[in-house]
Amino acid sequence: MAKADILDLVIIGSGPGGLTAGIYAARATLNAVIAEKGIAGGQVTTSDEVENWPGTERINGSELAMNMAQHVQAYDVDTISREVAEIIPGEDCHRVRFDNDEILETHAVILGTGGSPRKLGIPGEEEFYGRGVSYCAVCDGFFFRGKTVVVVGGGDSACEEAAYLAKLADKVYIAHRRDQLRATRLLQKRVMETENIEILWNTVLTAIEVKGDDGVGAVALQDTVTGDTRSLDTDGVFVFIGFVPNNTVVPTGVELSEEGYVVTDEKCETAIPGIYAIGDLRYKFARQIITAAADGCTAALAAAHFVEHKKIQKS
Repeated sequence: MAKADILDLVIIGSGPGGLTAGIYAARATLNAVIAEKGIAGGQVTTSDEVENWPGTERINGSELAMNMAQHVQAYDVDTISREVAEIIPGEDCHRVRFDNDEILETHAVILGTGGSPRKLGIPGEEEFYGRGVSYCAVCDGFFFRGKTVVVVGGGDSACEEAAYLAKLADKVYIAHRRDQLRATRLLQKRVMETENIEILWNTVLTAIEVKGDDGVGAVALQDTVTGDTRSLDTDGVFVFIGFVPNNTVVPTGVELSEEGYVVTDEKCETAIPGIYAIGDLRYKFARQIITAAADGCTAALAAAHFVEHKKIQKS
């Protein structure tokens, strides 16, 4: 990392938004770094196939993430492989504190911390996580070859993952609390035309039941209309009911929506000048790979303008 008293920009998170921000920051000749505690790519790395990235009809999620990361590396943007513990806003500069208490001073910060899978909050879910309960079909689907699984959810992710699991498992149930799916028409058509996928309408899980000491053996189901309950044998449960924004490092003074998403203006800037939020962390209508990348572009360009203006004021 280039030596400087104060960095121009710290980008927190290396999902599609953070990586795009890194590219645009480098092109704007900002002295920027990316801080990432995990692997580059974020949630996109858990996708078996991405079919809505313009110019690429179909690509594996991990491959797309790798392409993005290599693009950033081509610009020599430094990456810090540590977890950010706190952001301390300031008038002269903002301070980013890491979990080892190292502190970087920077003119601007882009928050791209994404989200985590929303959990059902039912008995057995925590107990059998990794032993039949999963939030990633690509990661764990292999272990359910020739078996029966239940996918929970009705949106794009649930349908995409169910279609992927149907290639491996003998039987896939989709349990959805309503009488129609929320996924796009193309994905709905795909799952409905897959022979070994069955949709359980108006159905919620109330518990995940054990099979000896080996893990998941069944799920307790309840009809949301009649209230009737029953048990369904299954070897695994895959949960895709949305995400919870990772907002723990969002500083005080930044406005949050009721769901915990960061509220920004059209430049992705928060109520604190020089602090931006992008991707799944940001309050907006659509959360897709392409909208995260667009946020990254917008925030980096806005940050470049902010930093330039700040330096002119100081000169």
